[in-house]
Amino acid sequence: MSTMQATTVRCPNCGRTNRVPVAAEGRPKCGHCKQPLPWMVDAGDDDFTEVAERADVPVVVDLWATWCGPCRMVSPALEEVATDLAGRIKLVKVDVDKNPRLSQRFEVQAVPTLLVLDQGETVARQAGVAPAPALRRWVEQSITAREG
Repeated sequence: MSTMQATTVRCPNCGRTNRVPVAAEGRPKCGHCKQPLPWMVDAGDDDFTEVAERADVPVVVDLWATWCGPCRMVSPALEEVATDLAGRIKLVKVDVDKNPRLSQRFEVQAVPTLLVLDQGETVARQAGVAPAPALRRWVEQSITAREG
């Protein structure tokens, strides 16, 4: 995988569109207003290490499947959390059907399965759907517990 791959993100502060690399050092900021940008990317078996495990920020991993109704329900909530916590976390989405090695590695029994990784180490895990406020509390508690 090349770190030159990028995704497009709209700045929640000023509304400008920014290109954000899927893997990079640091934390993405808006080129216009310099505010932190939400960092939401897809990863798979071949690029997960570079995209998720080497990230400078804690990573929320969404292990999901296209056929999964609950996965489609939790996705907007996770995107809301990633936007609220811009600059503090990175959201990495992994389609378990297309990436069987990651599914096996993380012992996915049900989807969605959510993980919080810190420097490549799993610090929290949960399965199922939750509303955005509950997901945000879970992510913040996982990060805080790791820091303290």
